[in-house]
Amino acid sequence: MIDPMNISATDLRYGEGNAPALIPLTPTIELMLAHRSVRAYRPDPPPEGALEAIVAAAQSAATSSNLQTWSVVAVTDPARKAQFAAIAGGQKHIEECPVFLLFVADLARLNHVAAEADIPRNGNDTFEMFLVAAIDASLAAQNAALAAVSLGLSTVYIGAMRNHPEEVAGLIGLPPACAAVFGLCIGYAREGSEGAVKPRLPQEAVLHHGRYDLARQGEAIARYNEAMADFYVREKMNVTVPWTVHSAKRVSGPESLSGRHLLMQALRRMGFFAKENGSG
Repeated sequence: MIDPMNISATDLRYGEGNAPALIPLTPTIELMLAHRSVRAYRPDPPPEGALEAIVAAAQSAATSSNLQTWSVVAVTDPARKAQFAAIAGGQKHIEECPVFLLFVADLARLNHVAAEADIPRNGNDTFEMFLVAAIDASLAAQNAALAAVSLGLSTVYIGAMRNHPEEVAGLIGLPPACAAVFGLCIGYAREGSEGAVKPRLPQEAVLHHGRYDLARQGEAIARYNEAMADFYVREKMNVTVPWTVHSAKRVSGPESLSGRHLLMQALRRMGFFAKENGSG
């Protein structure tokens, strides 16, 4: 079994023996390889200016055509965080973290500037533009998370904001054509809760050269099952099935998606896809 105290950053990320033979390491890459999700936080707020630095890093991410179709809402009020924790099925770390960021796919701003300029905005009413906004928000959030960790903070993403997107939108006053695609807890990890680096699939399963090849992934996935079995035991997790079975069950039916199989209908009610819905 892996000893986390005596293993390289790459072996910790992939599982011993599964890492690529040669990865040039820089401080930034080492910081990325050490990523872990933290689900218990001290109440101490981030230092002054940290939130602004994190958002500056987020705004430095790539954005499609410089449209910047995302926004972020910072929530620090304990009562409000408790509401989001309830929406997420009782995830207490949302209440504990001093700052909870909601990353928003935001087409409302483009709709507004188009109206101000008296220019049609029919293109905004397509699935493509929702996808652009969700991707923009995701790229920004990953920059934000990396910036937070560089400041000594910890993070965890909260996809459960999509369980009840209309309720989330109401709590933060989102206008039509805006939706929170996920949340991000930020704060100092409570001592002893820093979490572990979770192995990822061997690169043979995700890196393709010239042409995608599903057939050759079997051996790499089998090795990953072994790496994850080691991880489950090391972290005392009550998982007794292989990663492949555990993951397949996660998508086995609509009931496993915590209501998110209804997301498209909710987004339509929230002002997205108007033209593709035959209206607007």
